[in-house]
Amino acid sequence: MKARSAIVYSVLRLLAFLVPFGIMMLFPIMREYYWLAAIFAALIGLSLSVLFLRKPLDDVTSGLADRRAKARTSVSDEDAEDAAADAAAGTDSPEAPKA
Repeated sequence: MKARSAIVYSVLRLLAFLVPFGIMMLFPIMREYYWLAAIFAALIGLSLSVLFLRKPLDDVTSGLADRRAKARTSVSDEDAEDAAADAAAGTDSPEAPKA
């Protein structure tokens, strides 16, 4: 995953919340009910991110999927240790049939 795409997406999501919140805080009634302004800003930010941030979200999720697929295909430490132990044991392993 590229860190740049995750940072860009996070900053854009924060801006999608902070800009509407800042605009609403300019109104006197919203200064009194700041919690209501935060709820409205969160709903507006969610809507904006669903509508306009599809590509940055796809970049982040594809990076995460690539990273996860790469981690699954690599040999884990346990598998490497088991293979080395089996090679060192040769035919003396308990699972090997004795002739």
